[in-house]
Amino acid sequence: MMKAVSIPLEKIYVPTRLRGALDQAKVEALAEDIVNNGLTTPIQVRLDGARFVLVAGLHRLEAMRYLGEKTINAFTVQARKA
Repeated sequence: MMKAVSIPLEKIYVPTRLRGALDQAKVEALAEDIVNNGLTTPIQVRLDGARFVLVAGLHRLEAMRYLGEKTINAFTVQARKA
């Protein structure tokens, strides 16, 4: 079973291919849900040197930024070899 850890938002890099999928209306709706219910599903990141690279959870990450949070719960996953 994976355990979520708290990671500073500033240490998370969002790849360019994910940035294009950002929907601000979805971020704001998700932020409201997080205020009411908390972050129920951690994001997924992979370790890349001293930073973390976002694998899944762009809207959750941006909703936490929108709310002014400094950290987010995340699962650390292994990168797949191509």
